[in-house]
Amino acid sequence: MSSIDITPPRAAAREKTVSARIWHLALSSVEFRIGLVVFTVLLLATLFYPWLSGIDPLKMAIREKLLPPLFLGEGWSWAHPLGTDQLGRDMLARALVGLRYSLLIGISTTVLMVMIGAMVGLFAGYYGGRVDTVLMRLTDAQLSIPMIILAITILGVSRPTIPAIIVVLGLAGWPVYARVMRSTVMAERKKEYVRGAMVLGATDLRIMFTLILPLVLPPMCFVAVLDIARMMIFESVLGFLGLGVQPPTPTFGNIIADGRKYLMNAWWIATMPGVFLVLTLTSINLMGAALERARNAIYGGA
Repeated sequence: MSSIDITPPRAAAREKTVSARIWHLALSSVEFRIGLVVFTVLLLATLFYPWLSGIDPLKMAIREKLLPPLFLGEGWSWAHPLGTDQLGRDMLARALVGLRYSLLIGISTTVLMVMIGAMVGLFAGYYGGRVDTVLMRLTDAQLSIPMIILAITILGVSRPTIPAIIVVLGLAGWPVYARVMRSTVMAERKKEYVRGAMVLGATDLRIMFTLILPLVLPPMCFVAVLDIARMMIFESVLGFLGLGVQPPTPTFGNIIADGRKYLMNAWWIATMPGVFLVLTLTSINLMGAALERARNAIYGGA
């Protein structure tokens, strides 16, 4: 018994230290700071601007339709700094509300993907054998179906509500996380602290959820930051195709789809949501890339 190194507390403490070092190294990066500032400003704007301004993004004012943004210098209004659409609705408020829904779907979908993938990979990597074979064959089958095709197929025959979009995208994107979790758990299961816990009589569920999972989940979460941007793109594509959140609720996809009819005389309808989407995706990618580089630097030097 004395020859077995039972070190889950030390391993957990070490992992917390490593995670803190990753965050510290990422925060020292200029691009992470730029991405964080841009993302924070956009997040605060989408949360508070429609409320503070008192502008209803669904309110129509036909007399004020197709007003240009103020930076064009002709026909603009202080009340609508980014112009109005074909029904006189404020573009700034609509773009920010669309960003709110896009972030909600992107973050929620990523969390769901990580949860499902982590559970499947955890059980497959820990038990191995037939359990691993069955779960990995299901994972392979899921990977063979492109995410966007699966989402279009399911949402095309059902009502595309926000919960439905989150569930469909989440169920379509978990296999990558399952494979990463499986390989990590298989390596972790061979370590002495796991064998020591088995000798002391710890149950499989206790070992998996209190010893292994807290150690292997943080690195996956760093990588998952980049998937938030990917899910936001998928949500916008579905909205553009008419399979996302349905009008009159403003989302990037349906605003751009409506604005394409007015590209010649009111290009800002389709452009403004695209600008907000690009800024948000760029800020998330800057932070995700900095975290990934920091993680590689820490684990590569460990």
